[in-house]
Amino acid sequence: MKHFNPQVEQMNSFIVMDVLERANELQKQGIDIIHLEVGEPDFDVPSCVAEAAKTAYDKHLTHYTRSLGDPVLRQEIATFYRREYGVTVDPDCIVVTSGSSPSILLALMLLCDTDSEVILSNPGYACYRNFVLAVQANPVLVPLSEEKGLQYDIEAIRKCVNSRTAAIFINSPMNPTGMLLDESFMREIASLGVPVISDEIYHGLVYEGRAHSILEYTDQAFVLNGFSKRFAMTGLRLGYLIAPKSCMRALQKLQQNLFICASSVAQQAGIAALRQAEPDVERMKEIYDERRRYMISRLREIGFEIKVEPQGAFYVFADARKFTTDSYRFAFDVLESAHVGITPGVDFGTGGEGYVRFSYANSLENIKEGLDRISRYLVRHGSL
Repeated sequence: MKHFNPQVEQMNSFIVMDVLERANELQKQGIDIIHLEVGEPDFDVPSCVAEAAKTAYDKHLTHYTRSLGDPVLRQEIATFYRREYGVTVDPDCIVVTSGSSPSILLALMLLCDTDSEVILSNPGYACYRNFVLAVQANPVLVPLSEEKGLQYDIEAIRKCVNSRTAAIFINSPMNPTGMLLDESFMREIASLGVPVISDEIYHGLVYEGRAHSILEYTDQAFVLNGFSKRFAMTGLRLGYLIAPKSCMRALQKLQQNLFICASSVAQQAGIAALRQAEPDVERMKEIYDERRRYMISRLREIGFEIKVEPQGAFYVFADARKFTTDSYRFAFDVLESAHVGITPGVDFGTGGEGYVRFSYANSLENIKEGLDRISRYLVRHGSL
């Protein structure tokens, strides 16, 4: 090929997937790898979800659904938001998608053109920037600092807003930091007069404080959510986008043309998850929290700095500058030498350089073994 779309040329690889793929290659060679890199629940889906999927197949519910999603599922999502946040969501303002990633694309395609700018945190979820580039828009990165608790700075955001600003991305609990955005920030961001895209995929996995939905402060925002993290349904690929009613016909046209509809079977599983799986979520959350507390303590013992403890999701974003100035090289060397997968902080933007992300979506036994291996690695390399 002589020519690629220049926006694609600007995209970075999703480095955590590069780490995972190399880890899988090593495993095929018979090497025992501890996975602390990937943000995927290690739990099986709740039994009610599995049964609902089986029943859907048995009843031959394997055809197209409505493009916006099964009306029953959309009503359950609306009911969930009323129960969880006390907000009223019109089921007609929900589009069900094949995971939350298509929801990101739909929202950005709707809001952006070639002159648009989208404000993102730095560090922040690696794929946001690439989605912005995919729709021919320009990412504008706002740095986070430990001195401010890894919180978005509302004044820094205000300085970035201009006539080209199409949207502001927020994520709470945040990936990679695990931090919650506080209520005062949510109120202020909602009042800026710029569309807010709020990624709420880690809601339900909060151990300290409370996650707030942007819909508590405005009905003109775009909410991304799904079933992958809260309900451990990653492979079922089920998410949704909540949007202002005035946007729904345009979003429906995009959905029809790009994706047609989400999986009919996954949608039946999603209905069961919202109706029956909350006890499973509570059980998983208790286990995650035990792992979180152990990982924070052990990482500090090893010598990583954690100035701000994560409140949600299943990540610890640790300062590794005592050991390295090149997080990419460090992560791959840990993988090759210690046989532990970790994510280099640079995957999340320039603001993540010098940090590494550890996922505690693995058993406590594996976490202990993985961190012991890293401790031995650091001793061998003269870092301890």
